[in-house]
Amino acid sequence: MTPAELSSTVLHAVRRAVDAGELDVTVPARAVVAPPGPGGCGDYATNIALQLARPAGQPPYRVAEVLRPYLVGVDGVADVVLTGPGFLNISLGGAAPAALVEEILSAGTRYGHADAPDAPDAPDAPDAPDAPDGSVVRLHCPHDLRAVVVADAVARVLRCQGALVRVTAEGFDREWTAALGVRVDGVGPAPGSPPVTVRPVPAPADPLPLGRDAARWALLHPAAHDRPRIGDEHLAQREGNPLFRVRYAHARSRALTRNAADLGFTAEPGPVPDAPQELLAALGDHPRVLAAAAAHRAPDRIARHLVAVADAALPFLPTVLPRGGEKPSAAHRARLALAEAAGTVLAGGLTLLGIDAPDHL
Repeated sequence: MTPAELSSTVLHAVRRAVDAGELDVTVPARAVVAPPGPGGCGDYATNIALQLARPAGQPPYRVAEVLRPYLVGVDGVADVVLTGPGFLNISLGGAAPAALVEEILSAGTRYGHADAPDAPDAPDAPDAPDAPDGSVVRLHCPHDLRAVVVADAVARVLRCQGALVRVTAEGFDREWTAALGVRVDGVGPAPGSPPVTVRPVPAPADPLPLGRDAARWALLHPAAHDRPRIGDEHLAQREGNPLFRVRYAHARSRALTRNAADLGFTAEPGPVPDAPQELLAALGDHPRVLAAAAAHRAPDRIARHLVAVADAALPFLPTVLPRGGEKPSAAHRARLALAEAAGTVLAGGLTLLGIDAPDHL
């Protein structure tokens, strides 16, 4: 069960409680689910009981007690524990990771795109980035390299969410296209409706000597209001470099697929009892991150999310292949599928940032 599906499950529980007369509230449009905070437990937690307490005229903990029976026993939900003032902490069944992995591998690098097959709704993402009438989202930026790179990445993210986008700039140097792969649709004042101005803090130095991938990462990883650092640290092949960790985790996942083929087995989604919950949560959160990055015109959210996926995946990857005299089993195939899913999310996110995801590093 993905976070989007779990959000729908929580809303269905509210609806059932209302229909049974146990709650007198209007069913909200969405329910936020997220990894548990301090003091929580399980795979996900939701504050829906706190959200409904005032309109229900009941304490949050009592609302949570009402909702719990409607969640326990639902396919994919193993247990629900109440903590704090009324948080519902939800543990998913063993098949949940398999469903998430299967969904990711089926969609490929388009997992989380609005036009991907069976694309899930993001439960807590802001409004969709494109207008219902199909009008164009217009982005306009000054004659500044970082602004053009950010606008280019924002356009990529918006398009993956189904928006029509036009990018214009006050000025544009052709070498930027050759060096960093950016493009604009027009130079000069933006025509038509008032555009969204993309004006991040300029880079303090020329990033072109870093090369396309490192330069784009250096400009996109910090939030727009933060001054980027332009230095050789983005080229370092070591753990302290976030870009290296992301690309290394992707390359490791691809290497595992090749090595597994040499051992005579392939990936097959299935239960992974020892799967790191941080990794499953990060993979399941990917559609929401893409939707939020599009709505807020913030590709830095994707960059930071990729770092979280990589950091959760790297300790897991060494456990995938059989060791010593072990023969490949269903558990190994399931672990390999989870590793491939992590690599797929990393490759898809890097592509949206305009950064290469090499299979060998």
